[in-house]
Amino acid sequence: MTNVVACIDGSRATGAVCDYSAWASLQMQAPLTLLHVLDEGRYPVTTDMTGNIGLGSREILLDELAELDAQRNKLALQQGHHMLEAAQVRARKAGIEQVTMRQRHGDLSDTLLMLEHESRLFVLGIHGQDSSEQERESRHIGSHLETVIRSVHRPILLTPEKYQIPQSVLFAYDGSKTTEKGIDMVAKSPLFKGLPIHIVMVDVDTEVNQKLLLDAQKTLANHGHEVTVALIAGEVEPALHEYQHQHQLDVLVMGAYGHSRIRQFLVGSTTTSMINNSETPVLILR
Repeated sequence: MTNVVACIDGSRATGAVCDYSAWASLQMQAPLTLLHVLDEGRYPVTTDMTGNIGLGSREILLDELAELDAQRNKLALQQGHHMLEAAQVRARKAGIEQVTMRQRHGDLSDTLLMLEHESRLFVLGIHGQDSSEQERESRHIGSHLETVIRSVHRPILLTPEKYQIPQSVLFAYDGSKTTEKGIDMVAKSPLFKGLPIHIVMVDVDTEVNQKLLLDAQKTLANHGHEVTVALIAGEVEPALHEYQHQHQLDVLVMGAYGHSRIRQFLVGSTTTSMINNSETPVLILR
C-alpha cells in the first residue's frame, strides 16, 4: 500500500489530476502511478461475431467492421500511451522521480479494486472524459465516478479542472466512529502536513458535540496541525460550502457512507450534489 494512483483519461481535468497527484506524491513521499483505463464497453479487446455465421455476403461487412474495430482500438491504445507519456513528463517536472505508467482494458472501478493492495490514494477528475457538456453545466457526476466512490476502500481525491496548491483544509465532522477514524487518518498522514485544518460540525450546539469537536481538535493538534473548530447550524451541504467559501479553504475532506447527517450526503443523488457543488478538491475517506 504505497502508491498514489492518478487516473488519466484525456478529459479537461487531466492536467489537474496530474498536478494534484504529483503534489500528493511529494507530500506522502510515495511513488506515483499514472493509470489509463480503456473502457471495454467502448474498446473491446476482441469483437464477438458468434451467432453471425451463415449470413452470406453480410459476412464480408462483418469482417470489415471487425477490422475497423481493431484499428479503432489500436488508435485508442496509442492515444492512451501518448497521454501517459505527457503526464509522466509533467510529473517529472513537478519533481517526482518514481513514476510508473500503466494502461489497462476493462472497467475503471474493477481496475482500481485490483490495485488497492498497492495503493494509498486514488486521484480522479470530478468530470471524466465521458461527461457531457450538459452534465458539467448541471453539475452532475457520471455513473463511473459514483461506482468508484461506492466500490473502492482507499481514500479518493476528486479534483476540479484547475489546480491550486492546497494551503488549508476543511474536515466535515459528525462525531461518528467513521469520522473519528478519519480524523486519526488525517492526523497520521503526511498528506496535509503543515496545513491548517478546520473541523466543522453541522448540528445543534450541545455539550456532547462541543466535547467531540475538542477531542478531534486535540488529536490533530497533537500531530502538529493548527486546528480551528466550528459548530454551525443549517442544512449540511450549503452550510459546509458556505463555511468553506467564507474561510477560503482549499480542500474538503469527508467520510463516505453511514447513517449520520453528513454521511447520508454521500448516498444517491446528494453525493452528486455535494461533490459537484465543490469548487475545490474533495477527499473521500473510507
